[in-house]
Amino acid sequence: MLILNTDADTLLRSAGKYLLYINVKMETKMIRMQEADSTNTFLKGMKSCEDDTIVVAVADYQTAGRGQGTHTWESEPGKNLLFSLLTCPTWVPVRQQFLLSEAGALAVKDALDTYTDGITLKWPNDVYWNDRKISGTLIETSIDSKGIKRCIFGIGVNINQMEFHSDAPNPVSLAQILGHEVDREEVLQKIIEAFKKYYELLRRADYMDVSGIYHLSLYRRKGFHRYEDADGEFEGAFVEVEDDGHLILHDKKGMIRSYAVGEIRFLVNS
Repeated sequence: MLILNTDADTLLRSAGKYLLYINVKMETKMIRMQEADSTNTFLKGMKSCEDDTIVVAVADYQTAGRGQGTHTWESEPGKNLLFSLLTCPTWVPVRQQFLLSEAGALAVKDALDTYTDGITLKWPNDVYWNDRKISGTLIETSIDSKGIKRCIFGIGVNINQMEFHSDAPNPVSLAQILGHEVDREEVLQKIIEAFKKYYELLRRADYMDVSGIYHLSLYRRKGFHRYEDADGEFEGAFVEVEDDGHLILHDKKGMIRSYAVGEIRFLVNS
């Protein structure tokens, strides 16, 4: 998909107005826990999965919260949002399952947009405020010979934590940005409602709408920036994210570079 040189803010405002008119008839089943090893792991144990219901598992604290790969997620008890969504998007083609990642990231962005400017999506599905990470998502999809069976979105959003002690290079919380604490439940409900609307777009097979909004929301969408891959550091500019989720950049020599998740690092000045 190619994005035209149109003012992104104008297009995103138009998309936001469009989403307001989407009628979503989905039930939400909430499961609340004080503590869990991982809300993703908890939802994996659920046998039933219905197309018209989203199951949301929320924990005040996770003892084994995970990010992408081997990364862990730092969170003080009762300070941030730690939750997972269980869905059954059997109608999404396997070859286009990255659309689910786009929908999940956009839902978080839409909710945070109501509190502050400067929110973007860092490929594949991190949420950034300027150059700092405020949210991340771990997606686990079950697939069999018939296609996608279920998809679990494990989402962490830094809400009220004021200090971070892990080796994560650039965390930030909503409270740090705003200078005051925020109602976590309010943010959660905004994310769920936004997610339902993007999920409904996918159900309608409006794939280009979701992908287009995702592209316009991307961190480093314009200009050359510093990256590092297996061959070393280079400067690259964004081209697109392909349907299968590969990030496409071009370097200053004009060479096109394609990356799967985990094959490239965004270099950010600390």
